[in-house]
Amino acid sequence: MLKRILITLLVFPFLHSAFAQATLPVAASGTTAYGSNTKAGKYADLRGFKMYYEVYGTGKPMLFIHGNGGSIKDFKNQIPYFSKNYKVIVADSRAQGKSVDNSDSLSYEMMADDFNALLNKLGVDSCYVVGWSDGGINGLLLAKRNPEKVKKLAITGANLWPDTTALEPALWQWIVSGNDSLARVPQTPEVKAQKKLLNLMIFNPHITTADLKMVKCPTLVIGGDNDVILPKHTMVIAEAIPKSYLWILPNSGHSTLVVYKDIFNGVVGDFFKKPYRKEKGLSQLE
Repeated sequence: MLKRILITLLVFPFLHSAFAQATLPVAASGTTAYGSNTKAGKYADLRGFKMYYEVYGTGKPMLFIHGNGGSIKDFKNQIPYFSKNYKVIVADSRAQGKSVDNSDSLSYEMMADDFNALLNKLGVDSCYVVGWSDGGINGLLLAKRNPEKVKKLAITGANLWPDTTALEPALWQWIVSGNDSLARVPQTPEVKAQKKLLNLMIFNPHITTADLKMVKCPTLVIGGDNDVILPKHTMVIAEAIPKSYLWILPNSGHSTLVVYKDIFNGVVGDFFKKPYRKEKGLSQLE
């Protein structure tokens, strides 16, 4: 019992913190239990594990990728909105949600390749992509490694590297401390699974601004002005991507698509519908 309490105290608050995913309760939308929908839910045998996914709507495909410790249900505010006009594909990332993975290692590159494999399995040649937090990192890597797969990309709360120039320093120290504490408790399967997710964020990603030059699709880079991903780091991402827009939401933290769901959906939807066009300073005013 003591061991379980310790695990809960150390891990649960972190994995459900603003950095990991939404700080607000996420429940079913209407009568649809997103993430646990027996009518829509399927498993795909991919790259050594079974990936759980759900598909809603018809039209051009749109892939949503959740953050660390999250799942499909974190997009309960987006699925009903976008599935009116798009074929929405949502999946639980490797080792999260219903996508169980018992291997020892986990990387963002591995997960980006998982999503590429899922798209291949579904016969999707290219799609729009929305990524939140770790999902944004996966989206960047998917666009870099498989540029033909991503028409347009919208990311919120993503980072390129793991240190205090990217993450809010107090949170970064808390993550490291929590990981150290986990190392001192008995290494049960549950602890190992949680530690794998922590290690993912402590030691990854390692994306350079030069890497982002290989992201050829138009990209909307989003963050909150009080995000745990520092706004100046979000600006670095936007500046490095050749075709990018930058959107910093005022009075917002990490959960941009929960707290500001209506604005988020509208702006992202507008970005996907309209051709990319970026103003070039004062010359556009002449």
